[in-house]
Amino acid sequence: MSTDAHRDDLLPGESVTSYDVTGRRDTDYYGIFADIPAADRAAWDRARAFVDEVGTRMQHAWDTATYPVDLVRRMGELDLYVDGVEHAALTRISPLGAGLVNMEISRGDGSLGTILAVQGGLSVRTLALYGSPAQQERWLRPLATGEVLGSFALTEPDHGSDSVSLETVARREGDEWVLRGTKKWIGNGASGGIAFVWARVDDEGDELHGAVRCFLVEQDRPGYTGTVITGKASLRGIHQAHIALRDVRLPLDAVLEGTRSFRDASTVLYATRSGVAWSALGHATACYEAALQYAMQRVQFGRPLARSQMVQERLAQMLDELTAMQLYCRRLAELETSGGLRPTQASLAKYHNTRAARRIAQTARDLLGGNGILLENGVMQHMADIEAIHTYEGTESVQALLLGRDITGVGAFT
Repeated sequence: MSTDAHRDDLLPGESVTSYDVTGRRDTDYYGIFADIPAADRAAWDRARAFVDEVGTRMQHAWDTATYPVDLVRRMGELDLYVDGVEHAALTRISPLGAGLVNMEISRGDGSLGTILAVQGGLSVRTLALYGSPAQQERWLRPLATGEVLGSFALTEPDHGSDSVSLETVARREGDEWVLRGTKKWIGNGASGGIAFVWARVDDEGDELHGAVRCFLVEQDRPGYTGTVITGKASLRGIHQAHIALRDVRLPLDAVLEGTRSFRDASTVLYATRSGVAWSALGHATACYEAALQYAMQRVQFGRPLARSQMVQERLAQMLDELTAMQLYCRRLAELETSGGLRPTQASLAKYHNTRAARRIAQTARDLLGGNGILLENGVMQHMADIEAIHTYEGTESVQALLLGRDITGVGAFT
């Protein structure tokens, strides 16, 4: 809290010029993260230091809708993109450590959290799981270090929730693949790096005719156009793109040899749904802690807000939901570590945590009153960014349908 009470020229009506509400309070009421192994703690600490280093800059980037690409490389220097992916070329970090990194980065800034998801959770994971040895040798380390920006091009303008129906096609012409179609909402899709483009094989002579496969596309290929999507009210500190693929020609070895069907894309998405649950926890933590600190500093009717029964009840409600989110995430990490995590369990965590994060952000925004809409206090920015993670990697409705099918045995997607 910044006060001007000592000034001789102080005018009536403003004893406090700003509130200090964005500091970290390490909220963990049940001690859920009290026993973190040293390697995971070290990764978490690197993420914390990075957030502290760039916080003010990202606030400005969000305000001006600019993408500080150099910070993508800085995160790579800190080895934050490995996301629990197992590969000889990558530093080993447990699912718990990867989750804590995701949580901390999102607690600092949602655009950074999305950069982490796109570069690590989607791009690095796709290449590590499905790329050929030659593709991995050429691209995996540059992706992990942030030297090369990566994108995961699945969603299309006409196919979001029903992405299994994608229309982008890849046909064979001699010793080349030719890609034609469009993609939308693709993080790093206009970055000049590489894109993992999912397309349907259109070649009746190919045994995988009609199947969905993934292609590694360098974005400087003729026919590839990535246009930055403007006018966003969420995740304004990262550029997402509308991609046009106009007969983009690729060598035959551009296909990721491990991809054979849409199930392969789903495998990547299932893993990143856990990441979204952790990201939601980071956003919610920032909102709760801002509300708590504001309640302690803001004086109304001659006393701090924190002395009001209604405010204490709201803080208790927020802590209740935040603690549940932490429990979901810790259990997710345990299940993934044991190899027992089912896709629908990740769906349930995303479903619960993004919904809970929305409620916490709304309560925090309300508790801060008019000051809640100021970017300097963080809550409004997190509130807007939560709207994006609530949608991507599968909307609330899609998660509910996945869960409904699992618990009833009956699909209701149509």
